[in-house]
Amino acid sequence: MLNTLLAIRWDVDPNLFGLRIFHWYSWLFIAGFILGWYIIRWMFRREGVSEKLMDPLLYTMLIGTIVGARLGHCIFYQPEYYFGSWHGFWEIFMPWKGGLASHGGTIALIFAVWWYAHHYGPKNGFDFFWIADRLVITICFAGAFIRLGNLFNSEIYGGPTDLPWGFIFVRNHEVVPKHPTQLYEAFSYIILGLMLVWLYVKKGQVIKRGTIFGWFFIVLFGVRFLIEFVKNDQGEFDQKVIEMCGLNLGQLLSIPFILIGIGFLVWLGTGHGKPGAVDKVEPLKAQKKEKTHYAKSLSDS
Repeated sequence: MLNTLLAIRWDVDPNLFGLRIFHWYSWLFIAGFILGWYIIRWMFRREGVSEKLMDPLLYTMLIGTIVGARLGHCIFYQPEYYFGSWHGFWEIFMPWKGGLASHGGTIALIFAVWWYAHHYGPKNGFDFFWIADRLVITICFAGAFIRLGNLFNSEIYGGPTDLPWGFIFVRNHEVVPKHPTQLYEAFSYIILGLMLVWLYVKKGQVIKRGTIFGWFFIVLFGVRFLIEFVKNDQGEFDQKVIEMCGLNLGQLLSIPFILIGIGFLVWLGTGHGKPGAVDKVEPLKAQKKEKTHYAKSLSDS
């Protein structure tokens, strides 16, 4: 029999001050982006990268995260609802109604960051892996904020537990303690973020570009894979997946990211990749002057 005496009775209103406009999840989501913005600004200043690139980076990440996470939820977890009727289809464009998937957000962010690096990188001395190494650190802390938002929403928690830190989610009419998997993920993301910050500060200029990115994939999705064992199923489609292969959808989606991280570190270990420091780029005026001098020398000859 589960011990309910030591359990934490969680009956927190998801709306701050009881007002719908002050939704805990939304504000924590925004707070995660703000914290990430300050971390990236510190990195850019530390490495001499123009802060003018901050605003387009913020917009790129914000759009990529929301669009990707929303589509990921609709495609991976509830395809029968969102693609089974016009009513459900139009709700794809209503992320405020709930339903964001971290795996979808990760996939979209990869493409968004690739576009950003391709557009701004060549003129500023960085490439996709340079910016990815820095962004994944911010994603750790932003992800922790988002999982805290899930806790305030009393959603995405685990199965029954007899551990003293079990949560009874009163608003969902639960009567037995459940694993607070939101906190498991939040704490693991924070620890990973601090470890990657240490790696960036101590070795970021000398290790190959993509090293932090690779470790992020391995550890974050490895932890996610393990936590999924005690997490409740996420809808009917998730239950069907478990019946077919014994793993839930979150675990199946985590495996490719873990393998990509391992494969990428192996690839770097064979001597591939560029140094971690930002490339030295000549000022634009100096480049124009050099091209003019070169053209003049050709005409004289």
